[in-house]
Amino acid sequence: MPGGRLTQQERQQIALGLADGLAYAEIARRLDRPTSTITREVMRNGGPTAYRAEVAHRATERRAHRRTQAAPRGAEAPAQAYGRDAEAVREYEETFTTVMMASGMTTMTARVMACLTLTDSGSLTASELVQRLQVSPASVSKAIAFLESQGMVRRERDEGRRERYVVDDDIWYESMMASARSTAQVVEIARQGVGVLVPGTPAATRLENVARFLDFVSEAVARAAEQAREILQTKSATTPDGAAEPSPDKP
Repeated sequence: MPGGRLTQQERQQIALGLADGLAYAEIARRLDRPTSTITREVMRNGGPTAYRAEVAHRATERRAHRRTQAAPRGAEAPAQAYGRDAEAVREYEETFTTVMMASGMTTMTARVMACLTLTDSGSLTASELVQRLQVSPASVSKAIAFLESQGMVRRERDEGRRERYVVDDDIWYESMMASARSTAQVVEIARQGVGVLVPGTPAATRLENVARFLDFVSEAVARAAEQAREILQTKSATTPDGAAEPSPDKP
């Protein structure tokens, strides 16, 4: 399997594959590249409908140039626990960040979410995030505020009374429930509009259809989240004790 950066010719093949409606896995197979490489490449350069090989190639060269200028002399990738490949972890974090951006997050919010999610402890302080991401405290604070509003991060105090930002197994459940509640508010507003626009008129009928559709979806999402949480917690509780767990390699 070839390593290194994608070539311009490979990017052209990616563009052709996307135009033909091929899945990322199939494009990756044809190029003998990991699927994660293709996913990251496409999502960070406009997505499947806007990907352009020439534009992507130039953008990648600019990013590489900026990283070279910004990297301090002698900088090395931080040591990884559990014998992980540091470069593979870095690349995966980029992929995770890119997918979060495609879901609607800003770049900084996606970076903070990826950093927290991929940390074994699942929690970091503001200063740790600033250090890891090499960004300003204000940028971290803004990203955390958004993630909290979506139920994706919670705050807690550690023994030293420092505030930590946490993601855990319940975070995605809380996020889904927050999304369902937000959708329910849209449903309520849409139904209010039916009365304002007079029931039976085209605009009112449209709003009624919106309300019915979103009401059904929000209830289904909430119900599925509850069921998934119950099932997964039950499986976790019945896992046999004494299962061996990997240990971090000592530096």
